[in-house]
Amino acid sequence: MPLHLISEAPVPDVAAGVNPGSKQLIDRLSADGRLPVGDFETLLSSPSDEDRAYARDRAAAVAQRQFGNRVFVRGLIEFSSHCRKDCLYCGIRRSNRDAERYRLSPDEILACCAEGYRLGYRTFVLQSGEDGWFTTEVVTDIVRRIRAAYPDCAITLSIGERSTAAYQQFFDAGADRFLLRHETADSEHYARLHTAGQTLESRLACLSDLKRIGFQTGAGFMVGSPFQTVHHLAKDLVYLSELRPHMVGIGPFLPHHRTPFGDQPAGSVDLTLFILSLVRLMLPTVLLPATTALGVARTGGREAGIQAGANVVMLNLSPSEQRPKYLLYDNKPVSGEVFEMTDAVRRSLARIGYDVVVDRGDHPKEIR
Repeated sequence: MPLHLISEAPVPDVAAGVNPGSKQLIDRLSADGRLPVGDFETLLSSPSDEDRAYARDRAAAVAQRQFGNRVFVRGLIEFSSHCRKDCLYCGIRRSNRDAERYRLSPDEILACCAEGYRLGYRTFVLQSGEDGWFTTEVVTDIVRRIRAAYPDCAITLSIGERSTAAYQQFFDAGADRFLLRHETADSEHYARLHTAGQTLESRLACLSDLKRIGFQTGAGFMVGSPFQTVHHLAKDLVYLSELRPHMVGIGPFLPHHRTPFGDQPAGSVDLTLFILSLVRLMLPTVLLPATTALGVARTGGREAGIQAGANVVMLNLSPSEQRPKYLLYDNKPVSGEVFEMTDAVRRSLARIGYDVVVDRGDHPKEIR
């Protein structure tokens, strides 16, 4: 049964306790850092509230041991809504003729960095569609300018599939991290989410290149994407256990009304939170965002993500007039001054016992 059709799990009898089989698998995942596909399928098939709570509490303890009560906040700059790709789930896909397109100039990107730096941000995440205007040379120059102006800051790129040579140039210019969700580790499922010419083989080759070059590398996927099954999710987790990325981005699938999947239901928040906990247990030092999509899918979802083991939040430094044009899914929040959003997140996380920090927040083993 496709996971995007599964509703939130009903609350079971709390006296039932944690399923002994689930507890054993969760404990083994925490001890070994991996499980075979079949065991992940068992864990993901029908986790109870108690199973999720057990994984959550164990994951929170691991995150606390690795990072204390610190949550790293990144400054996100969405610098172009143009995209040459036509991913069937994405609101800025090439075929969406209603999408408003924009590009920030290099100077405008640097201005966003300046505002973020003034507010204390020490990581900038540059994200865009796969926009051919931003050639290897243009991106390299932007990275060099940011590195020269802010030598104490981390630079993260999230700009899709590029050549190995391009990735090397970005790294040599001073980029530290690269985010590229693999979306699904099953080639047939990948083909059902994308158009002809886009292949899982190409995506995984890019991730391999990024890690080999030396980037702090991020992969990830949507929970509840169309046609997704428990087997697909199990393969995703096995892939992450083998790749051992420094960052993992996981959020619920949220539809955009101007895509072929616009009529599909959103993914399960409960299942997303459970998977976040499993990833934290599997990769104890991973940088794990509580995504904006979690907060859209459920009030308090971002805070629940932190309690499930996440330790990163991204806030938007993009110009306010451009934010409504970068809509990957419906109901994405686009308003608010950066200092107000930062303060609101600081207060909301303080209420659950966490401190917001705006330093580089490197992966513990990858500080350079």
